[in-house]
Amino acid sequence: MSASPDVDVESSRARAGGTGEGVGRNADRAAHPAARRLVQVAVPSPLYGLFDYVWDHPDAPLPGVRVRVPFGRRHVGGVLVAEIGASDVPEGRLRKVGRVLDAAPVLPPELLSLLLWASRYYHHPVGEVLAGALPVLLRRGAEARITRRETYRLVASDTPLDPAALAPRAPLQRALLARLLESEGAAVDSSVLAGVSARWRVSMRPLLARGLVALEESESIPSNRAVAEGPEPFDEQAHAVTRIVASLGGFRPFLLHGVTGSGKTEVYLRAIREAVGRGLQTLVLVPEISLTPQLMRRFEARLDGCLVTLHSGLNDTERLQNWLLAADGHADVIIGTRSAVLVPLPRLGLVVVDEEHDGSLKQQDGFRYHARDLALMRARSHACPVVLGTATPALETLHNVRTGRYEELPLARRAGDAVPPTLALLDVRRRALVEGMSDRLLDAIARHLGEGGQAMVFVNRRGFAPTLLCNDCGAAADCARCDAHMTVHARSDRLRCHHCGAERAMPAACESCGSLRLDRVGYGTERITDALEAAFPDVRVARIDRDSTRRKGALERQLELATSGAARLLVGTQMLAKGHHFPKLTLVGVLDADRGLFGTDFRSLEHMGQLVVQVAGRAGREATRGTVLIQTRNPDNEMLGKLVHEGYAAFADALLDARRAAELPPYAFVALIRSEASEAAAGLDFLGHVATRLARDTRGSLQILGPVPAPMERLGGRYRAQLFLQSDSRATLNDRLLELTTRIGELPGARHVRWSIDVDPVDLY
Repeated sequence: MSASPDVDVESSRARAGGTGEGVGRNADRAAHPAARRLVQVAVPSPLYGLFDYVWDHPDAPLPGVRVRVPFGRRHVGGVLVAEIGASDVPEGRLRKVGRVLDAAPVLPPELLSLLLWASRYYHHPVGEVLAGALPVLLRRGAEARITRRETYRLVASDTPLDPAALAPRAPLQRALLARLLESEGAAVDSSVLAGVSARWRVSMRPLLARGLVALEESESIPSNRAVAEGPEPFDEQAHAVTRIVASLGGFRPFLLHGVTGSGKTEVYLRAIREAVGRGLQTLVLVPEISLTPQLMRRFEARLDGCLVTLHSGLNDTERLQNWLLAADGHADVIIGTRSAVLVPLPRLGLVVVDEEHDGSLKQQDGFRYHARDLALMRARSHACPVVLGTATPALETLHNVRTGRYEELPLARRAGDAVPPTLALLDVRRRALVEGMSDRLLDAIARHLGEGGQAMVFVNRRGFAPTLLCNDCGAAADCARCDAHMTVHARSDRLRCHHCGAERAMPAACESCGSLRLDRVGYGTERITDALEAAFPDVRVARIDRDSTRRKGALERQLELATSGAARLLVGTQMLAKGHHFPKLTLVGVLDADRGLFGTDFRSLEHMGQLVVQVAGRAGREATRGTVLIQTRNPDNEMLGKLVHEGYAAFADALLDARRAAELPPYAFVALIRSEASEAAAGLDFLGHVATRLARDTRGSLQILGPVPAPMERLGGRYRAQLFLQSDSRATLNDRLLELTTRIGELPGARHVRWSIDVDPVDLY
């Protein structure tokens, strides 16, 4: 469920209470006047609450600065949160704050306030929340300083400089002076001088000491200059841009609901250009790292200013520098994956969340926040508009539109001459399949290739085959640590578990009976690629999945093959399903849509519909109309038929009706309490005590379902269980979880399990 604006923020803060004073503290502080200044520090640890320390530094304590403090037997880094007047810890036991690492806060007041709120909302230890908002190098104590750009310039002189005379016995000094003379008084960057010699700095020192050369330092701030103008917007695009621009300077959530290929990015660009022109920063969130290169190229072609990216593909130094450029206000546009929502942005004026429905925007371990919802909170705190863009809105977002919380900006037609693709179901019951593909699909691929088009086969499974099965005894090659089959990776001749990462060599015989008759059952991207290469030997095939794009630059190379049309056959997983523009793609074949029809998660149908529509949207984005063929063994399924024949809006309406009847989100508020233990009974027993504890408090309506084993009970050698909480009141759910976190460590079995709280979970696995 969206954290905002369907939540009463102020009352939620009041109900949630403070962040606590550490494990074992009394709820009511035993106030006594402090002889010295006292502060609270957030220390990264699984303990809930803040910790009190003595501040004996001459400068006033600044909330948001990094400090070193004694914590147990160690000294650790933390973030100073507040100055306090009294502590319930005896004065003789209070310890002193050690080193202060920053002259100014690395987490400014607005962001610090949001992170403290998020800690309470998601019920996660505040020290881990604040640490997670900082780049790795800042967590390790690195200086929060933008890289300095060094330039060198010859010092003005009344007499002409002669390098040979100034350095007769120093050839490298002469070469450096000659290079500086060539610049005709302009400063020369250190990277240019490095081309003279690898040891240029040693030879430069005497020239600096003699006053012949001056060193100039400045912050290294990249700057982009636009090189292209965009197409003239059509009426719906122009209206959307006008509404967004008119809202600059005030909080307003928009749903930019555009069919695939309708030009949502063009709306983003025009609104961002206006924001940058007014001196405002724009934050653009994308769900996948694979979307950043293509988006960055389009932005660089159209926008002036400093543009930076933030994602896991950057090394630690690059990430720190881009983070600092954003935090110091130098970056005009910040494009990043979910963690970018936690970056300080002093002049934030516009927030864009692309593919807002995507589950990748939710952090699935540790601090389990949803970047879309925190983006809404940031936009509110900065009084700026937030644009949620998608062709397949999350049901929570549609609900917020229909209740008037968000304004919908529809883009009902594709940009240019493109028209929506034609969708059709292929009934594959009682039909022979070639490596998972029907003869009708293969014929369609051949026809589109013959007409000069490009075809994509979408299969959301990596590897060659999902199962290795003995044809004699029926035994499968299972993961020893998970309740899952090992996936066959034929190209490396390995078996891999896609859940825990375990792998081993492909066995020559059945590990149960010794039979040599082993079958590779099912199909993945490797197998489909091999089959297409065999069927169309003269056509280049590009496979795009997590395995084929592991190496640096591999993703960009594969996407270039796809975009240019050099690869006329594409095979991929959901990495290809969203945001990409392949101008020559005319046919999409979807192999495994049925998987989403019968999932145990109440969101399975929603996710299936979004995935099918998104991958279908890659077809026919230029003049030629696209075709989408969806293989199914359930052609009469009501929801699948509604999606294909009536569209996503009708499909979503039906899902919302079902959710309302079942009292599920967005008509209720839910949370999962998960446990992991080395023995199955330990986790279930612990969650049983949690359920009992929650049931004692009868305030408000709270349904407690479970505990039950997780859908995949054993993962990575540990047994998982879960407790499902459901309420018609956000306040009730929040209050009960808050009370639980203050006592959960005291429950029987708490020391023998790992447990976590997931508020607004996006899946139940």
